[in-house]
Amino acid sequence: MENIDQTDRRILAELQRDASLALEALGERVGLSRNACWRRIRALEEAGVIRGRVALLDPDAVGLGLMVYIQIRAGRHAADWLDALARVIREMPEIQGAWRMTGDLDYLLRARVADMRDYDRLYQSLIRRLDLADVSASFVMEELKDTTALPL
Repeated sequence: MENIDQTDRRILAELQRDASLALEALGERVGLSRNACWRRIRALEEAGVIRGRVALLDPDAVGLGLMVYIQIRAGRHAADWLDALARVIREMPEIQGAWRMTGDLDYLLRARVADMRDYDRLYQSLIRRLDLADVSASFVMEELKDTTALPL
């Protein structure tokens, strides 16, 4: 979507805070009618600006209180290895994010697990399934900020 105007930005900001808002309430907050909001939201969805709407869960409440960042150095740099990595991380629901990086490490993974024993299970599964040159992990001791909202 080429032109996201200020009204679209206000709609997106409100939806990032609470995607369950009724159209009437959203319209009141952004100064539009219910139907105008609906049309704009549909256009934003069709353009791929809005990729989905989800419920954000409290990790502690569902027994996944340990966040870990896993740093990986690739065992080799080849297309089949990259395909295998992509497949493995898609198949592991504990891995919430994965990025190819610049610098000393090749990939950074973010995972949620119950505890250290659960992390060890994840680690063992990774090293069994992939040829890795090096794996290290950093465990989050305190979450100071964790948001999905983009700064609009």
